[in-house]
Amino acid sequence: MPTPSFTLDQAYFDRVYQANADPWSFATSDYERQKYEATLAALPNAHYENAFEIGCSIGVLTRMLAERCSRLLAVDASELPLKMARERLAPYPDVTIRQMKIPDEFPDTLFDLILLSEVGYYLSIPDLTHARQLLIDHLSPNGHLLLVHWTPFVHDYPLTGDQVHDFFLETAQPSGPLIHLTNQRQSTYRLDLFQKNEK
Repeated sequence: MPTPSFTLDQAYFDRVYQANADPWSFATSDYERQKYEATLAALPNAHYENAFEIGCSIGVLTRMLAERCSRLLAVDASELPLKMARERLAPYPDVTIRQMKIPDEFPDTLFDLILLSEVGYYLSIPDLTHARQLLIDHLSPNGHLLLVHWTPFVHDYPLTGDQVHDFFLETAQPSGPLIHLTNQRQSTYRLDLFQKNEK
């Protein structure tokens, strides 16, 4: 069965969350907990002023990330998981939870941290190209971009995690907009950390 060539839309995720409020077991999985710990450990700075998390789902990682951010915008394509995310983040008044479809919608501000975790492979190549440019444009000089994605093939998804990360690595040339700082590869996921090139 061929993989789709189009970006998975809001309706796809609405169906997933209608079937299961926590479809990837974010709140209970040891695998997810360990991946979240590795994600946070990969961040070079102890604290970030203005962070952007794309694909927050029910907000499990968002809550962990909130401890290290003065302001955090967390978004998801589907509104359905965001009720749980808002409840989980209620003690954090500087965290904003919004429904947002990337790359068609994008916040008009600069961030010193952008986290793209388990989202990029839902996008078609044209949309990922658009999203990559938006991420670069909205990253402050020396700001960090962290990518974390599942690497095994999934027939529902337009891309694999490796394709997403390799696509971003194309920009990490000596005179390119991003500097590649870190790569970590586990058995089923990959983590790559970039820094905005201050030019």
